[in-house]
Amino acid sequence: MDDRQGLAQFAIDYLMLQGACAAGVATTETLAGGPPSTDLGYVLPGAKSAVSFAVPLDPVKIERFLAKQDQAGHQDDNIHTNFFVTGLATGLATYFDQRGYPSFGVSANVVYRKDTPKGLVDFMPDLSHRYLAVRSGVGWLGLSGNLITKSHGAAVILGAVVTTADLAPTDPLPPQEKYCDDCKLCMASCLSGLMDKKDKTTVTMGGMEFSYSQRLSYHRCDLVCGGFTGLAQNGKWSTWSPGRFSIPEKDEEFEAALLKGVMDSWPRPQIEGGFHHPAMPGQRKINFTCGNCQLLCHPDRAERKRRYKLLTKSGVVVQHPDGSLEAVTPGEARRHVAAMSPQQRACYEDVPVEAAPPVKRSAAN
Repeated sequence: MDDRQGLAQFAIDYLMLQGACAAGVATTETLAGGPPSTDLGYVLPGAKSAVSFAVPLDPVKIERFLAKQDQAGHQDDNIHTNFFVTGLATGLATYFDQRGYPSFGVSANVVYRKDTPKGLVDFMPDLSHRYLAVRSGVGWLGLSGNLITKSHGAAVILGAVVTTADLAPTDPLPPQEKYCDDCKLCMASCLSGLMDKKDKTTVTMGGMEFSYSQRLSYHRCDLVCGGFTGLAQNGKWSTWSPGRFSIPEKDEEFEAALLKGVMDSWPRPQIEGGFHHPAMPGQRKINFTCGNCQLLCHPDRAERKRRYKLLTKSGVVVQHPDGSLEAVTPGEARRHVAAMSPQQRACYEDVPVEAAPPVKRSAAN
């Protein structure tokens, strides 16, 4: 088991045995020339290889989430799958370490570099799971920039193990077999406008190029996927967010809009469940309200269209005083918000300053 090929195959088999749907290996050579987020030495000096893998999310819970029948089911599955992937990475890293190869299990999510200009709020990951995954053949990069797999599309959670073991790399998937046909349903489902409709980003790793739609300011995703707002411009559908703050058009307006969304939404009742994010003030939780570009993207185009229809025909979400969420018709949603006091409405939508007295907030909430 000490040869490069044998070690690489063992690592892949280890992960597949525990529930991964795809796995592969990238090395410092195959990642050479890539962005800073492909530098294995950032998390483990002396690293030679990275084992990348994907674990699928529950498709039944995804369907109920998109249809706005059940928010908690997919949220719990997503959170627990992230923890499982992190644990699985730690397990393989520990195994390698015990066999004499110092290794590091990379967290699945919510880990950011602190040495960038703005530190944590730049949201630059310690390592890019999707870049490692596309270079090692776990999947392709779709138009959205999400990693898409043969079996489950983009509805996966990615993990990685960085190791000093010298593993044989695996090849990227053949580009001619890539199922992404630029249907643009990922763009249509993204209320923040994160993806540029014309320009693309090309990343070169190990002499190979990988392209996807250029991403605009990540504060766009923070505002919508963070749950602070989520009403479509036509008012006919929403994410699972009950917020309806305006979504700016220009990148430079999003940082201020995000800060306003965080502060104005603070007095809302807490939604059950959720997770803690280090960028949130105090100990306030974040809930899964979007992720539509990931959840819609399925290998079968007809299924993609069906999921998009589920999302856009399932109404608008409102929040009740106990914190619970409910999808109702657009008309019912408008009446629900109109019946609130000006102070309550200001937690969900933009209202004139004089109509919304300031709300006392506590960072301990």
